[in-house]
Order: sequence, then C-alpha cells, then structure tokens
Amino acid sequence: MAGLRDRISALCPEREIFLRSGGQVKFIRISRRAQLAAAGLLSAALIGWAGVTVSMFASSASVEQQRAALARQGKSVASAASKVEGYRQSVEELAQDLKTRQDFMDDLYKTHFGAEDGNAAGADLVGEEKNADKSDKAEQLNTKISMAPEAAPLVKLEQRQRRFALLLTHAVERRADKAAAAIRSFGLNPDTLARSAARAQGGPFVPWKGDKGAMTGELEDLADAMSRMEFLERSLLTIPSGQPTGSPMLTSSYGYRRDPFNGHAAFHAGLDFPGRYGQPINAAADGKVSYVGQRQGYGNVVEVEHGNGIMTRYAHLSGFASRVGQKISRGDTIGRMGSTGRSTGTHLHFEVRLNGQAVNPRPFLEARKDVLQVQQIATARFADVRDRG
Repeated sequence: MAGLRDRISALCPEREIFLRSGGQVKFIRISRRAQLAAAGLLSAALIGWAGVTVSMFASSASVEQQRAALARQGKSVASAASKVEGYRQSVEELAQDLKTRQDFMDDLYKTHFGAEDGNAAGADLVGEEKNADKSDKAEQLNTKISMAPEAAPLVKLEQRQRRFALLLTHAVERRADKAAAAIRSFGLNPDTLARSAARAQGGPFVPWKGDKGAMTGELEDLADAMSRMEFLERSLLTIPSGQPTGSPMLTSSYGYRRDPFNGHAAFHAGLDFPGRYGQPINAAADGKVSYVGQRQGYGNVVEVEHGNGIMTRYAHLSGFASRVGQKISRGDTIGRMGSTGRSTGTHLHFEVRLNGQAVNPRPFLEARKDVLQVQQIATARFADVRDRG
C-alpha cells in the first residue's frame, strides 16, 4: 500500500508554473492533491461517458430486437390474414359449386319429371339406396377440408349431392331399361332408333360459362341417363299400340291372302277391321298428321307420322276429322270408317310403316300388359311435365 502511494506521488509531484507578464514574473503552484483530484475527475468523466455510450448501444440493440419482433408479428398476422382469406375463398367457391350442382340437378329433374318433390323416382331411389356405390371421392373432399376446415358442413352436403346423383342415375337407368325392353317387344331395336335420332341434332353453339369442375362425373352420368330415358320413353309413346277402332274382329290379316276381287295371291300390307259406317277412327299413337286425302286403291286416307321413321295409315275412310300438320294424341279421332277405294264393304284398313316399309301391325296392337303399363307411366310423366312447364 505504501509502495502504491509512493508511485502515485512520483507521478504527481508538486509543480510550479511560471508566467511572465509586463516585466513581472508570477508562478502557480499545483499541488499533488490538486493533480490527483483533477485526474480523478477526468477518470470519472471518462467512465461516465463510456457508460453512457454502452447504454446507448444496448438501448439501440433492444430497439432493433423489438423492431424485429414487431416485423415477425406483422408477418405472422399477414400470413394468418392470408390463410383466413384463403379459407373464405375456398368456402365461397365450394358453396358456389354446390349451388351450381343443385341448380343443375333441379333443372334436370324438372325437365324430365316435371316435379321437384322426388315422388316420380322415389321408389327406385329407395331400392338403389341399398346397392349404391359408397365411394365419395374422399381425396378431393379431404383436400377441400384441409383448405377450409370451416367448409366441412358444405363438404358433407356435397357428399349427399353426389350420392343422390348416383342413386338417381341408377333409378333412371332402370326405368330407361324398361322402356328399351318395351320397345324390343314391338320388334324394334332401340339402339337403331337412338342412332337415327342422334343424327338429328342442331342449334347454335353457346359455350358453357359455368365452372368446368361443377359438372362432376356423377352429374354427367346423370345427364346422359336422363337423356337416354327421355329418348326411349318418347320413342315408346310414338309406337302405335292403341286400337285404331272399337272393332275387335279382323276380316283380313297382314301378309299373304287371296285378293277379294280377282282371287289371285296377293300381299296385304295391313289389317282390316270391320265396323259400321261412320264409326270413329282413332290415332294409334301420338304424332302429327302428315297426309289427308285420296290414294289409289286406298280411297280416303289419313296418315300420321310418329317419329323415328314410324308412320300409320288409315284407309277406306268415309270422312276426315283431322288436317295436315295437326298434332294428335293417342286415341284422338282422325276420321270415320267407310268403304272408299278398292273395298268390298265398310271397314278400316290399318297399316304400320317403318322407314317407308310396311311391317306387321299385329305385334303393336297386341302389346303385353306390362308394356302398356310402361307406356302409361311415360304418358303420365310427359303430361306432368307439360302441366308444370
């Protein structure tokens, strides 16, 4: 301790400073204590400045850390806001898809069944419920749920829509198959009729404006099944299965016979129904009157086009009750029984022609009960569609 004091004293000896001014000499004495006090003050000032500097650096670092933390929080908030916006858009898109699909199914069902209560196909749907394919395209749905957890209820609704479309498709296909079987029972090929009808298409091109994804595979299959059922049932209604007159007897069948005038072998292109003069003659199916007038050998004739190349001819009439271009329904009166043309007495000559060629009318007029029931169901459906229009 004494040695340290000696060293400090050696560093700070008493000092005298001489000053000459105006021929006078003055001196200032600086004692060792004053030097030590000045050194102490200077050291304290340096230490204080260093402390302030360090504090400022520390404060600046803290501010930078706070700024960085705020920036991270801002990014986190922005990310959360972006995710929320993504959820909202996903939910809105899913809701719009569901609305588009629902509108499509509603319009499709109303077009083909005329009702929106589901009664027309309800029985078939109950049967299909037990055998329906249970694949709900889980991968796509899970993707949507992960994108928008809030959309889970909508995704469940989407599953229900897909399942309903699948069930309805199966029900419609079964109904179409019944119509196809009924058409075959008349000796006609429904596939041939469909190919012929497929060529008769047209209309302006109007691009699809909806989301392509809105037309799922289930809805496309449903639309195809509805179109097939529509064609087959309409084709079934054009088949002449109604009795053209109230007479149950036949005086001449289709095919070979002896000519009633000269006795020679001849081909008879239709069926002859006897009856009383002026008896009503009725259309055997829905269609449009294509000819009213006289034809050689037939006398007074009414011809009705039924579509798909099917035409019926009613000959030897005593009078007409229809005009060319008139749309008629099965059972409508189109003429009166007579004996005009090459005829031996009052009767109706009835023909069915397919693409211009005469075919045997008997299978058309002797349709089975189940076939007639299918026709009646189709008739009722189209009537319901027209009424609800």
